[in-house]
Amino acid sequence: MKPFYHGLASGDPLPDRVIIWTRVTPETQLPKIEVFWEVAEDPEFSKTVKEGTFETGPERDYTVKVDVGGLDAGKDYYYHFFALNTISETAHTKTASTNAEALKMAVVSCSNYEWGYFNAYARIAEEEGLDAVLHLGDYIYEYGVGKYGDTTIGRLNIPEHEILSIQDYRDRYAQYRLDPDLQAVHAAHPFISIWDDHEITNNSYKDGAQNHQEDEGSYEDRKAIARQVYYEWLPIRESETHYRKFSFGGLADLLMLDERLAGRTQQADSTSDPRRDLEDASMLGEVQLKWFEENLKASTAKWKLIGNQVIYSYLDWGYETFRLNMDGWDGYPVEQEKVARIIQDNDIENVVFLTGDTHTSWAIEATNKPDSYNPENSTGAFAVEFGAMSVNSANSDERDIPVAAIKLHESNIVNSEMNPHLKFTNMRDHGYLMLNLSPEKATASFHFVETNRERTEKMKPSVSFEVMSGEVKLRKLEE
Repeated sequence: MKPFYHGLASGDPLPDRVIIWTRVTPETQLPKIEVFWEVAEDPEFSKTVKEGTFETGPERDYTVKVDVGGLDAGKDYYYHFFALNTISETAHTKTASTNAEALKMAVVSCSNYEWGYFNAYARIAEEEGLDAVLHLGDYIYEYGVGKYGDTTIGRLNIPEHEILSIQDYRDRYAQYRLDPDLQAVHAAHPFISIWDDHEITNNSYKDGAQNHQEDEGSYEDRKAIARQVYYEWLPIRESETHYRKFSFGGLADLLMLDERLAGRTQQADSTSDPRRDLEDASMLGEVQLKWFEENLKASTAKWKLIGNQVIYSYLDWGYETFRLNMDGWDGYPVEQEKVARIIQDNDIENVVFLTGDTHTSWAIEATNKPDSYNPENSTGAFAVEFGAMSVNSANSDERDIPVAAIKLHESNIVNSEMNPHLKFTNMRDHGYLMLNLSPEKATASFHFVETNRERTEKMKPSVSFEVMSGEVKLRKLEE
């Protein structure tokens, strides 16, 4: 809707405030645009509670981001904007509750424009009663046309080359935010987001990346550009530290980790690479690890949720040429063990890792030492981990592996000698994870879309697991 072509969005809900976002696109470049915003208790705006103005311009790509304070906890709100003599559509958001008896979150990651339509986003937009959408990274991908995608359905990246400049990154976000399904989910629910690598470039770490070469300029410049544009285009509260905490009363604390830019050292090449076992090989960095430990130990909430970009638990992928993922926590075993010790030595219960990155669904009784894990009573596990499938980024079957072979491989690695703690995987289907919390239990449901090659409402059967408070044993629910 002109001039609000990129829709509305909200995010980072706290008990008394939430971020609201839009972008105003003028017909010709203007030095500044004054934007009026309004928040109300009802979609008709008969009960306005907050309003104000925000000045935007080309220096921030005409994006508008307001941290609206003074709101009530656990309450639904509606908001819109007015600029260039036009009023925007209305969007919905919600503040965090301070006395929640239940919590409902959708968990997503890995949305690649060229790999197809965002049907998972469309289905989440229709979900009722959501407290937030948890986006665990790879909101965009940096590649040029056809480098990592399926161009046969006509969804081609803009710009056509790999993004490097500030205008490149802005154009790529603008393209994604023109997608109607992504607009719909943002307009329906607040997001809590964290970046992974593709918001910068593939397999990024603090000082470099696999997909950054010398002829592409300074990595520090590229990282700064990626960070700036991410903050321009996402409804996220800006801070020097990207990692942060959200509380939902006594029911849940959510710790969002930055496993790319805060402190990650370069990935080892293989399990035999001596860099893997160095004491200072780090996923989080010393400062963030200390923050994580302090907040986890201090939490009095029933559930401790960890927004985690890459698989934490030990995971043998079972392929002859690929067993342990050096880009995941298995590539940083010293710090992986430090996290295990924080949880185990302090008897911290009800820890749930929520993970993206792998384009695969996982249900794991979390441990970094499968040899000491007993599948009969789950001893040796100290948390649970749910890995969200991709919204639409390529799965194994889209890499020319027959579906029958994928299913056989799944059955070979689940509840196996190599992975006795792995209770479920699906390497074939896209969709989203739905997490429901109560004081008594956590339930994770994997919702699979039928296809991403066309826009469709059709879904495949879902798969659900639950874990009771005080336990780490996962139970598969009847379909």
